[in-house]
Amino acid sequence: MGWLQWCGDVSGAATIAPVLSVLLVTFPFFALVLCGYLATRGGALPASAIGGLNSFVLYFALPCMLYRFGAQTPIAQLLDPAVAGVYLLCALLMVGGTIALTRRSVGWNDAAFGALVATFPNTGFMGVPLLVALLGEHSAGPVILSMALDMVVTTSLCIALSRLDGAGAHGVAVALRNAMRGMATNPMPWSIVLGGVASALQWQLPGPVDKTLAMLAGAASPVALFTIGAVLARSQMNQHEYVPPGRYVPIALAKLVVHPLLVWCVGRAAIALGAPLSPFTFTVLVLLAALPSASNVALLVERFGAHGGRVARIILVSTVLAFLSFSGAVALLL
Repeated sequence: MGWLQWCGDVSGAATIAPVLSVLLVTFPFFALVLCGYLATRGGALPASAIGGLNSFVLYFALPCMLYRFGAQTPIAQLLDPAVAGVYLLCALLMVGGTIALTRRSVGWNDAAFGALVATFPNTGFMGVPLLVALLGEHSAGPVILSMALDMVVTTSLCIALSRLDGAGAHGVAVALRNAMRGMATNPMPWSIVLGGVASALQWQLPGPVDKTLAMLAGAASPVALFTIGAVLARSQMNQHEYVPPGRYVPIALAKLVVHPLLVWCVGRAAIALGAPLSPFTFTVLVLLAALPSASNVALLVERFGAHGGRVARIILVSTVLAFLSFSGAVALLL
């Protein structure tokens, strides 16, 4: 790909040039996260303002971005059964494996949300803008589909599992209802659905309305990345309890290493068995899995009373390490 080629011929730099070129593309995204983190830690951004930034991204900018990508993506890509099957199988394996390895040391609540943070990549706030910048708008279809699966299936499953700590069947049923109610009030799934309908019907918004949505969509990427850093800083500042590294570093590494390797293996097996998974789509799925943990899991942890400090540290470590690990994955796959 042209954007991966180093400008000019530099003697002795052939090996490192692709990696450096990838870092040049990914650096601004992680730099914006760092800016949000430092602004909050330094007091330039008041903690009280983070909620407003989060609301702007969640209810305005990001839904507009998702709608526009959905409307511009062929409906067949948004409903690709091969993509859904590979991604969902890997998500279930990650959830099951993480819970099996951590359930002995923590309760169901912490094990379930640890599994969610090990499985749910930061697709909305980081994945959509980053992968579209790297691979072009053709990557939007698998990205949007994976996000919908994580928000509806993976999140609901982990919330239900988190209620197994002595809650009984009634607690699980209540948790599932709460999860579905949360999905119903989340604008991102609705924007995906509306974008898919617009794509299927070939429907286009009036010019001024489309321009308004385009302006909001354009703000989604920088504000979302800045907000990730702010949320991470706030979570770290609010958690003063010591958490042993062994409780969160392995899960962060599982998100960055085990998850993409699992998607790579399952995807290769699916292709070998005849699944209609193109090399491009396969690459998108692996890079999706290589993203750091989703920052919105921290909000769910607060709501359901799990160990917020542990999850916040997993998100922070995975985001910091992803600058190198994700860039390395891009250099290997492209």
